[in-house]
Amino acid sequence: MPYEDAHLSDQELLLAADGELAPRSARRVNAHLAHCWACRARMAGMETSIADLVRLHRRSLDAPLPPASSSRALLKARLSELAAAPLAPAPQRPRWQGWFGNIGHGPRIAGIAMALAALMFLVSYDRTSPEARAVPATRLTPGATRRVALKDLCSGQYSKNSQVIPVVQRQVFARYGLENVEPGAYEVDYLITPALGGADDIRNLWPQPYSSTIWNAAVKDELEDRLHTMVCSGDLDLASAQRDIARDWIGAYKKYFHTDRPVSSYPAKP
Repeated sequence: MPYEDAHLSDQELLLAADGELAPRSARRVNAHLAHCWACRARMAGMETSIADLVRLHRRSLDAPLPPASSSRALLKARLSELAAAPLAPAPQRPRWQGWFGNIGHGPRIAGIAMALAALMFLVSYDRTSPEARAVPATRLTPGATRRVALKDLCSGQYSKNSQVIPVVQRQVFARYGLENVEPGAYEVDYLITPALGGADDIRNLWPQPYSSTIWNAAVKDELEDRLHTMVCSGDLDLASAQRDIARDWIGAYKKYFHTDRPVSSYPAKP
């Protein structure tokens, strides 16, 4: 097998999981993962660790968080310890077990991966920011589109948002570490609305709060209507509308409405 002796590094897997690889590197990593069970298993383990951390954090949202600076300092110290620890030689394994690369390499690699995941989460997540609570995690919801003719979008053939079936809603909540969600607290929303060519794909869905932030589902609906009107009038090309709403829908709202706050002051209604 050509991929046995050149496994992906932990850093490459973490960057791939977070969607931060350059396009060329992302293609190379995806091609490797398509053929390498070992690296796919390692990446799955990292994603599971990140999901567990998110779930644990969600359970303790009401508890006061320690200062972010001290948390990052502790994690960096732990990373230094793990990096300095000697790597024990891997035990001799049968040939078939060699296909799974360094999965058995154990505590040091797993510890580094989990610490890095925790550090990434603490750096990127700020529960005090209304905007941070209103945007999806790029790693989980990068957005997805489908091929569609502009004339079909503008003729009203596609509804604004298709109904997300309950089983898919539960999958989305699980991916975001949300359990026992109160009815009406979130809308499982499309990042790129179907009316702009968004796909029925779990990578295009996330739990958007209705009223816990001013940047709620109703405000995003206003942006979707504005972009759809601009695209169909020829004032904006479809690719730019899709890119802007997927990259940062709040930034897109501010850009196209020329304001720093939502135009409407009412809370979203389920």
